[in-house]
Amino acid sequence: MAKDETVYDFPKALLEAQDELDEVRGELRKLLKKQPWSVEPLPAWTTHENAWRASSHPDSPGWDSADQQRIGKLRAREVELAPLFTGHSFWKDIAPEERTPARDHLRHHRERRTAVAA
Repeated sequence: MAKDETVYDFPKALLEAQDELDEVRGELRKLLKKQPWSVEPLPAWTTHENAWRASSHPDSPGWDSADQQRIGKLRAREVELAPLFTGHSFWKDIAPEERTPARDHLRHHRERRTAVAA
């Protein structure tokens, strides 16, 4: 069987944790995209005329406090989920050279499941 065809029997807890991590990161990405460039209110700025690469930003009103709290909670949850992946007993049964491909399969298990169902 080719490496990319290897099937791993992931425990339900790992699959659920991966799904939650995907949801947390997706929501975090959406929230961060709509935020101004600075968390705190700051005035606009532009690099000087001799700068290696010109850059500028408009005035930043800062982030809404509700968004700041939500982003903080999402980031905290993302950090809480990390040990579930690295410390899970499932990895003891996987040969060290297979752990990276197995982790990749776990990361993309939804896409693989959708492809198989199609």
